[in-house]
Amino acid sequence: MGQFVDGLKFSGGSHSLMPKPFIEEVVKRAHQHDVYVSTGDWAEHLIRNGPSAFKEYVEDCKQVGFDTIELNVGSLEIPEETLLRYVRLVKSAGLKAKPKFAVMFNKSDIPSDRDRAFGAYVARAPRSTEYVEDVDLLIRRAERCLEAGADMIMIDSDDVCKHADSLRADIIAKVIGRLGLEKTMFEATNPRTSEWFIRRYGPKVNLFVDHSQVMDLECLRGRNLGKSHRSVLSSSYFLL
Repeated sequence: MGQFVDGLKFSGGSHSLMPKPFIEEVVKRAHQHDVYVSTGDWAEHLIRNGPSAFKEYVEDCKQVGFDTIELNVGSLEIPEETLLRYVRLVKSAGLKAKPKFAVMFNKSDIPSDRDRAFGAYVARAPRSTEYVEDVDLLIRRAERCLEAGADMIMIDSDDVCKHADSLRADIIAKVIGRLGLEKTMFEATNPRTSEWFIRRYGPKVNLFVDHSQVMDLECLRGRNLGKSHRSVLSSSYFLL
């Protein structure tokens, strides 16, 4: 499937459970087909071991051949300046950085009105158990990550595009309008969601899908699905 995909991701911390020679072989095979290899959500588990743990993690990833390091912003629970420092550290190691954002934020992470302009230090509030939606905060943090050198912004499917019948088209349009298609990747957890993205934003929209959906997605990218056309996946996947 190398000609149909751009990248391969080790979901979660799955690579931590695999022998290093096996990972190196998988990475080698991927590179032979011009496919980049990315980590999943794992950095957040390592930084609990101290400030140097993340740097060691980056070095280990580079050693086995990873090309991209994903940073799950919600799980990391770190100040914005620390996140930007991590992005720069990944870039300085010669790897690509891919911060992953969700639209829901811990209420304590949302600045007060007087602190909405980012760049200055803002003291962190005690952690809250309440999560609230803030699209503008997501976009501003993503913009700062791109300015720091991030190569791609991943948008978590939760509360945005996890289910085709409850897609948040308003949020998606706002994110793409500010960040652009080229630098944004959306999780598409099912074929109906993928079809919606292709029909709305064209075949070049960046989607992260399960390997079992690759061929269906390729069919969608290669066909003009106007309203007068039947879905290549069957009528049950057709969205107006």
